[in-house]
Amino acid sequence: MDSQKDALQRIIATLANKNEELQNFIETLNHTFGRVQDNSTQVVSDLEEEFDTLYSILDEMKESMTNTIKQESVRKSHELQNQLTQSTNALESAEELLEFANNALHIADDEEFTKAAKQIKDRVTMAPAFRLTMKPKATDNMTHLMVDFSKERQLLQGLKFLPVPRAPEIVLGDCLVIDNEVTITWRILEDSKIDHYILEYRKTNHEGLPRVKDEQCWEVLDNIKTSEYTLQGLRFDTKFMNFRVRACNKAAAGDYSDPVTLETRAFNFGFDSTSSHLNLKVEDRSVEWDPQGGKGVDSKVKGKENKGSAHFTNLKNMSRSGTPSPKRTSVTRSPAPRGARDRFTGESYTVLGDTSIESGQHYWEVKPQKDCKSYSVGLAYRNLGKFDQLGKTNTTWCIHVNNWLQNSFAAKHNNKAKNLDVPVPDSIGVYCDFDRGQLSFYNAENKQLLHTFKVRFTQPVVPAFMVWCGGLTLSTGLQIPSAVRSFQKTENGLGGSNSSISQQDPSVACDICFYDKLPSVDSSLMP
Repeated sequence: MDSQKDALQRIIATLANKNEELQNFIETLNHTFGRVQDNSTQVVSDLEEEFDTLYSILDEMKESMTNTIKQESVRKSHELQNQLTQSTNALESAEELLEFANNALHIADDEEFTKAAKQIKDRVTMAPAFRLTMKPKATDNMTHLMVDFSKERQLLQGLKFLPVPRAPEIVLGDCLVIDNEVTITWRILEDSKIDHYILEYRKTNHEGLPRVKDEQCWEVLDNIKTSEYTLQGLRFDTKFMNFRVRACNKAAAGDYSDPVTLETRAFNFGFDSTSSHLNLKVEDRSVEWDPQGGKGVDSKVKGKENKGSAHFTNLKNMSRSGTPSPKRTSVTRSPAPRGARDRFTGESYTVLGDTSIESGQHYWEVKPQKDCKSYSVGLAYRNLGKFDQLGKTNTTWCIHVNNWLQNSFAAKHNNKAKNLDVPVPDSIGVYCDFDRGQLSFYNAENKQLLHTFKVRFTQPVVPAFMVWCGGLTLSTGLQIPSAVRSFQKTENGLGGSNSSISQQDPSVACDICFYDKLPSVDSSLMP
């Protein structure tokens, strides 16, 4: 009966997944159908605009060339008209002179004849008829202004739609997600002249094919010249990211590639303001000391510290049932503890993270303000008392920085401290391997190991922070840096307070486990 029920539940789960997949596909089809109508209308409008532009250019050219012909006609007509007027006047003058010469032939007086002959000779010398050129200054030929549109006609008759590049193919095996960077690689399936590519991506919490309706919009990266691109400095605040790419030539953009989905899981949490001391001003990823925070509030606490777990969820209920998938981040958003805003009080200027760690490997970074007087960064069990300070109980582990009166940099647990003989970094990276019972602190910039605790965790832990006279900024959504991961594999869970990822000193590589220096530690916490 139980096996049949289990089989039926598996069938139901399969059908539910298939129904969700079909629903997403139907939404995709409806979206594509609507876009076909919209895009068809758009390309028709674009085509009409192109032809209107072409018509406008032809009209302008026609007007310009017609004006050129008219101007040439006016020029030639003016030249010929002037030449015609001059020739007519010259003819009239020549006819008059001819008549005068004929009459002179009949003069009998020699003296008068000689005088008339001289006048005729002088007038002939100056006559316009003998000064004019007898060649027209303009011809009637207008063939130099004729046009031949045969080539243009062929071009117009050969008009076709633009050649569009084919859709690229994203090479999933060559894509890489590491150190909060994503490298996408693709190839084009034709030897075409590609000018550039457009890469689009978006964050999502849905596995599988991208959904039409998603919380996030596509982000666009244009003008990519190579077939590979790396997105850097990402914050992985969703479980997955979708990617697609399209090729562009000088004329048009092609279809999108088939989208791919890459896993981008990381540890995301914020400060739990309901757990913080009244003198701490808490936002999602920043906390700052506020000396005025407790003014006007009766912060006097009566009674002794309650070290029990009455205010906390039973461990059995907090634990996850079954073995979690290694691909899934095993964290739990913690319910708001009782005690409200003054959860921590007295000199315990503490705030916890809002997400519990139950298994797996996780990493986050903390950056203090430059003038911060004192702060601690580490882990704690949730049953931390309201007066308890980080590093002073057997349920808290931290590194502590003190810049007030006497500077110190130490790893602290169970009221024991080990001074760290390394410079205090500008930013601290925290690495937790819950299953192996390891808590390590790194210089977030160069990944130098600062200190490692070895612990057998007996219940879920939460990130814990203390700050006084200053502030802290939290960076989450970070993958475990490859340098840290590589170092952890090499050391198999061991580390030195002054070991470096890039250069390890063999003389100190094993000088290290904090608990070697703390014989009084509860053996139940030892690995």
